[in-house]
This record gives sequence, structure tokens and C-alpha cells, in this order.
Amino acid sequence: MVHVPVRIRHGWLIAIAGVYLYLFPYFPRIHSANELPRVYLVKAIVEDHTFSIDRGVERYGWISDLSKWDGHYYQNKAPGSSLLVVPVYAAVRLVAGEPSLAVTMWLCRIVAGVIPALLFLWLMYRFLERFTPEPEVRRLVLVAYALGSMAMTYALLYYSHQLSAVCIAGAWILVVDHKRPLVAGLLAGAAVLVDYQTAFAIVPLGIYMIAKSPRAIPWAVAGMVPPLAVLLAYHAACFGSPLRTGYATAIVYGSDHAHGLLGMTSPRAAAVWGTMLAANNGLLVLMPWLLLAIPGGIALWKRGERAIVAASLGVVAVFLYFIWSIVFWRGGWEVGPRYVTAMLPFLLPLVAAGVAWLRRYPRGLELACGTIVASIAIYTLSAATLPYWPDSLRNPLYEVTFRLLGDNAVAPSLGSACGIPGLLGIAPALALAAGVTGWSIVRVAGRTALAFALVVAIVILGAFALVPHGGREADRAYTQTLYPAVAR
Repeated sequence: MVHVPVRIRHGWLIAIAGVYLYLFPYFPRIHSANELPRVYLVKAIVEDHTFSIDRGVERYGWISDLSKWDGHYYQNKAPGSSLLVVPVYAAVRLVAGEPSLAVTMWLCRIVAGVIPALLFLWLMYRFLERFTPEPEVRRLVLVAYALGSMAMTYALLYYSHQLSAVCIAGAWILVVDHKRPLVAGLLAGAAVLVDYQTAFAIVPLGIYMIAKSPRAIPWAVAGMVPPLAVLLAYHAACFGSPLRTGYATAIVYGSDHAHGLLGMTSPRAAAVWGTMLAANNGLLVLMPWLLLAIPGGIALWKRGERAIVAASLGVVAVFLYFIWSIVFWRGGWEVGPRYVTAMLPFLLPLVAAGVAWLRRYPRGLELACGTIVASIAIYTLSAATLPYWPDSLRNPLYEVTFRLLGDNAVAPSLGSACGIPGLLGIAPALALAAGVTGWSIVRVAGRTALAFALVVAIVILGAFALVPHGGREADRAYTQTLYPAVAR
């Protein structure tokens, strides 16, 4: 067997790691309400030996995503992402002293976002071989996922979405491969410890396990017990009952969760449009390459992988029902409907099969590659500028991302840390993303397809200009809030 150097076999993953580690979109003026409570909890556990984040709120500032119980402040989210960082933060603090808030945020993002996301890409690459043996197809799909979807945004930010995706999809991979059901259960339980709504995915996965490997169920259930026990104990310590979550005592958003299950009622037409087709947030608009799951699902169904297709679509269905039926479906400042981030890995086998099927139809494959390039441009450029799109804007791609680029205002990065300002500072990350994307497309479809894909991507990105945008509200948001936050 010919030995292939690691940099060749896994160069795509090294490039993605380079992009992830190079960018650090941290903006103190934004005062991220989703991230800071998690950071406060990490510091409270290590420094104050408590779950109460009173000192963090007093020291660094009040944010909207808080709960209050028995006179104390708590974060209103599942605690898993904070608990994961605690031992690392404690070790760093012991060796180097208390880190600044910015360094703590960077540490939290690396430990609970970037590292799990990169490990998961390697695991998914191996898993996809079952559905698509061609390594070049698997690489292209994972490049699209890692750089052209919410996976990138929420691997770089200290949100729980990508970590919960890693946990629940990792459990799914082990279940499908009939390996280590105890570990699969542990990951499934950890997914809920990280993000409450991930529990919905356990239902279709449980049905799959009952059908395919019922003897493994006791082991999987046993694996789920420890993380769920930690979650219930945390609830009891913070909110007075194992079954009372932080959402039930939330200061600002408590009323949104006061009805139904986690705020779920019945689907709303506005939510369906806003999460799927709206230009400012729609899943299929920002990530059109996901449509490849349709022909891929059909191909896998015909091939006999019907249980896999059914389980994948079951997970997609429960997540879509969740986001369509909650009042707060537009989850604030986001780049895509972030509440369904954890369902995206379940579509990857279908997408990979779709790409493999399209190789018989060169024009269709070129068009598909164009959608991948467009999504990678959207998500990489937003991460390199400001990965928080205000929910009040109709066309944030132009009103935020492109406008910031035009004003030479970009996110902090390794380049800016070395004194390289503006666009030059983020150029290496953009070059890495462009290089691995182009290389992946050429390996699957050839150089001509890459040229065609670039044209398709330009047309897609240009079409966003047709969406009404601008106006006083957009200009006020940009000049008073967004540009000052990024330009520092």
C-alpha cells in the first residue's frame, strides 16, 4: 500500500482547523447575551464554588439571558457547555492566574466549540464511507458543512448548538454502527445537558435502536443516566426542583416558555417562511446545498438504507416542528435558524449520496457546487466580520457583512493580534477557505466545474441585492451599533 502523507489525506480537515482557529469574532460592545451567561457560570463554579452568577453580573454587566431564583442570578440555559470548560479553565487559572474576560471567552469557544467540531468532522468522514465510498465526495460534503452552514458560526461562538449537534450526532453514529451503546447513551444524555431541545432527537433515534438493536437499549439507557442526573441535580440546586429549568424562571423570556412544552404550541406560517425561505434567515436560502438531501435520500431509500433515511428525516421533522411552533422562533441575532443546528449532521449522509448521484449529471453537479460556494462565502465572510445578524434587518448579507467588508471592518483574528489590520488581517483565513473549497470541487467534478460553480455562486450572491434593504433603520443599526462594535 502506498503511504499518503497526513497533510494530503487530511489536508481538508487541517485547512478547516486553520480557519476555525484563525478567526476570533469577539466584540465586547455587542455584550453577547447568549454567550456571557455561560462564561459567568464557568467563572462562578471555579472561583466562587457556586452556580449563582451574581458576581459575574455585577462585575461584567447584566444581560437579558438570565434567570432569577431565591434572590440570585443564574444562566437560563442548560449548563453542559459551561461544565465542559470548567476543568480546563481551572487548570489555566491555576497556572497563569485569572484570565481576562476576552481570554476566558476564547478558551470557552475553543474547548466547547472548535475542538469538538473538528473531532466530529473526522468521525463523520469515516461514517459517511458507509453511504459514499468516494473520499472526494465525503470531503466536499464536509467542507460544505464545516464552512458553509451554521456549524461554522456556532463552532466559533460560545453557543450550545454545535456542541449539542456533535453529541447527538455522535450518539447516532455509534447507534447506526452498532458500537458502544453505553457511550452512545452517554452522548445522547450529554446532548440534553448541553441544549434542552436536543431531547426531541432521542425519540426517532430510540425508535431506530428498537428496530435495529433492541438488546443495546439497556446499555444506552444506562449511559444516559449520569448526564441527566447531573442536569436534574443542577436544576434542583439552582431552581428548587429537578424539573424546573432556567427558562421557567427567566427574567426576560420566561413568558415565551410558559405554555406548551419548552414553549411549543402549533406551527406558524410566519415561522415556516422565516426559518426556511426568508432572505435574512432562511435555511434553504443561506444553505441551498441542503436540497441535495432530496435526491440523496431517494437514492439511499432505493439502495435499502430505509431505516437510516427514516431516522434522519424523523430528526429533521422534530426539529422543524419545534422551531415552527415556538413564539421565539426567530432566535434573536443569528445567521440562520440556529435552533435547528443540531439536525444538520443527520442530513449529511443524504447530501453525500446526492452529490454521488449527481456525478452522472455534470451540469447538475456544477450547479450544486455553485450553491456550496455561495454558502461558504456567506458563512465564512459573516464569521470574519460579524456573525450576529440583527433580526430587524431584511438583508443582513448586504446590510451587515458586505457593508463591513467595504468599510474594512472585520473581526479580531490571529492576523489582527499580530498587528495586521482590516481585510489583510483576515486574508489568510479567507484564502484557506477558498483554497480547500476549490480543491474539493476540482477533486469531485474537475476544473471546468469549479469555474461554472463560481459563476453560479456570484449569481446567487448577486440575487440577494434584489431583496429590499437599506433605509433609516438599517443605517441607524449599522452606524450606531454594528460598525462601532466591529471597528473597535
